Amino acid sequence: MITVVQHFYGKNAAQRTQRWRELVQQVQSQNISERAVLSRVNIFFNRLHFIDDIKLWGKKDYWATPLEFLGAGGGDCEDFSLAKYFTLRELGIADDKLRMVYVKALELNQFHMVVAYYPTPAAVPYILDNLEGTIRLATERSDLAPIYSFNGQHLWLMRERGQGELAGEASRLSLWNELRGRVDVRRLQKPRINLDN
Repeated sequence: MITVVQHFYGKNAAQRTQRWRELVQQVQSQNISERAVLSRVNIFFNRLHFIDDIKLWGKKDYWATPLEFLGAGGGDCEDFSLAKYFTLRELGIADDKLRMVYVKALELNQFHMVVAYYPTPAAVPYILDNLEGTIRLATERSDLAPIYSFNGQHLWLMRERGQGELAGEASRLSLWNELRGRVDVRRLQKPRINLDN
């Protein structure tokens, strides 16, 4: 994987990917709480750069795989969230505890994506966000208005406090389907710009 990333994106991208794999190995070898896992993953990915899809990929909306995100050295909010989601899943966090939540960032007056972690099904979720380094409860994030959420299986229309009404299968989301078809390392996309230059 690292060799493919280096060939496709360069040395700095390979180093980022190596650090990602080391993070996964370290966390898997330690007996730490799920909250500690969330924190380490959130901190790791929040070090990358924010850059709009149109500038990076030449498309209005493009959901990058974790390897494309690491390869490019940055991405938009969906890319941060998806990389965190896939890494948390790899680290053993159950899919029913995670959701990617499409929100309106009220202070920025724009749409945004975050990851929600539900310790129990009825709990108020914790929010992992590239705009804010601290993981906080959804009830503490009055700057975010939830619209819909999804995980590997389901899609929810959101209500208050991070809960939602089941609206069907996640496969209804075309960008999610397209992303899942590109997760294979052999199907990497080339960004228009290289953040390492």
